[in-house]
Amino acid sequence: MVKKAGRRIRTEHLDVRATDSLLSHARVTVIVGKHGHTIVERNRLRRRLRELTRTEIIPLLSSVDVVIRSLSSAYDASFEVLNREVVEIAQELKSKMQKQ
Repeated sequence: MVKKAGRRIRTEHLDVRATDSLLSHARVTVIVGKHGHTIVERNRLRRRLRELTRTEIIPLLSSVDVVIRSLSSAYDASFEVLNREVVEIAQELKSKMQKQ
């Protein structure tokens, strides 16, 4: 439901959807498609994104469901680039949630 109905934020390497939740805590899921890469590369990207969401998104938000889907270009992005994008997403989500 979040994947289709949530507010959309798109960066160069990530497509994010977020919607309000009835729970008192944030829930985040990370979707990493194969895009022709090996399982090792896919797991590395998934671990990086999960760590960034754990440290940057979850502490800032409450009562929100977030779906982060990586684009094929994310496989070529460095950790620093992904970190910048996740921080940008977290701040945008926080500002949107405070407006409501």
